[in-house]
Amino acid sequence: MAYGRVVQTADRTIGSRQLTAVLPAEVLARPGYRSLADAVRTLILDGRIALHVRLPAERELAEAVGASRATVTAAYDLLRESGYVRSRRGSGTWTELPDGHRPVGAHSLVGAGGFKADGEDGIDLAIAAMGAPEGSIADALARAAPRLPALARNPGYHPFGLPDLRGAVADRFTRRGLPTRPEQILVTAGAQQAFALVVSLLCGPGDRVVTENPTYANALDALRHARLRTASIAVSDTGWDMEIAESTLRQTVPRLAYVIPDFHNPTGALMPEEQRLRLLAATRTTGTWLVVDETIADIALDVPAPPPLASLAARTGADHVITIGSLSKTHWGGLRVGWVRASAKLITELAAVRVSADMTGSVLDQVVSLPLMADLDRTLPARLAQLRIQRAALARSLQRHTPEWSWRLPPGGLSLWVDLGEPVSSALAERAGAAGVHIGRGARFGVDPGTFEHRLRIPYTLPPDRLDEGVRLLAQAFHEGVPLTPGVERPYWVA
Repeated sequence: MAYGRVVQTADRTIGSRQLTAVLPAEVLARPGYRSLADAVRTLILDGRIALHVRLPAERELAEAVGASRATVTAAYDLLRESGYVRSRRGSGTWTELPDGHRPVGAHSLVGAGGFKADGEDGIDLAIAAMGAPEGSIADALARAAPRLPALARNPGYHPFGLPDLRGAVADRFTRRGLPTRPEQILVTAGAQQAFALVVSLLCGPGDRVVTENPTYANALDALRHARLRTASIAVSDTGWDMEIAESTLRQTVPRLAYVIPDFHNPTGALMPEEQRLRLLAATRTTGTWLVVDETIADIALDVPAPPPLASLAARTGADHVITIGSLSKTHWGGLRVGWVRASAKLITELAAVRVSADMTGSVLDQVVSLPLMADLDRTLPARLAQLRIQRAALARSLQRHTPEWSWRLPPGGLSLWVDLGEPVSSALAERAGAAGVHIGRGARFGVDPGTFEHRLRIPYTLPPDRLDEGVRLLAQAFHEGVPLTPGVERPYWVA
């Protein structure tokens, strides 16, 4: 099934027309009570129908979907029995979640060993990030400790970020070929917050934005929640089609474009310099803010790490490029430190938006990050060597257990973008989840609902033995005797 936009329910009521607009076409074509109940349940789990919202009356919905009232009554009965709605005489039917269920984006995160935080055994291949290098956080804490007494004597509010950390991030940009001053840096609670702040400042509901397709799933969520209209630029195994990209930008004249040119997530592609120059020129011509996600830029496995895309803009004096990054992939996702690099004026405006949301970032996280930033050039090679070993192990496991699947070995990044050969990604992800393997189904990375059903993103961020066991279980789920049903989507949070 394909599910579209998020339903806006400011008055906590969803009308029949609103609900019908987001129901899958196949349900509307043959509105059986089971298919209708399953569709509503999935919309609730995916967050496209909010919790504690009143659904349409049975007669009203029946007329809207072209079904009998008995069909809608039976569908609501199924939803009540499974705990997804509750009804009271005279007050209607309201959405909720049964005990033990979480909406999309709220599952418990796991450690690098592949075990759920609550102790339930399982292998998590939905998270493209590693655990912290052994001893690194403890060492950074010890080195940061002498700074804490002086910092603790002030109130602890630093909406722009600690000055020393802003300076360290600026210095790293400068060493990579993009001269940067500390006042051009805003420290954030991770790259996701950085992106959300940029979108909040620069875009309003209904504005047009352009992203790659596929792209980072949580960035797409941020754009949907901001109620923005999305156009896309296709990224294939061979990279970007820049002629189509330029045409899309000319036709849509978007307010903002979001790209991951360095070891693209999820394909792993690396944008050549000639295409970067064309992208810069096209976005400058259309007056489009270009947001560059550098979260994975340092994970260069077979080629040198590229210089910042914004360094090419600096040659021409262009100032429409905004760069975001974080320590989540190079160090640890539990350390919530990211940043925005832009003009000093824009950084000041972003800080004002940030204050309205969370006032300031964690001083402790920022202090711990200082020694990690200082040691990055020394510690990163071992991290990359470990990833090369794990990437090779994942490739061997796929060749052994699923020789019918295909993929391209990326020059960097953290995952393989695997072609299953048939559109069963969501169904396979659900079946594998029941066996204890959680995976990022291809549809989570698509701009349009229901796309990339023939793809899985498989990270190589676990140890080789865990990767092999995960692939073995995926293969078992894929090869089971009961055929997979194409296109059945289920929610799962990915990073």
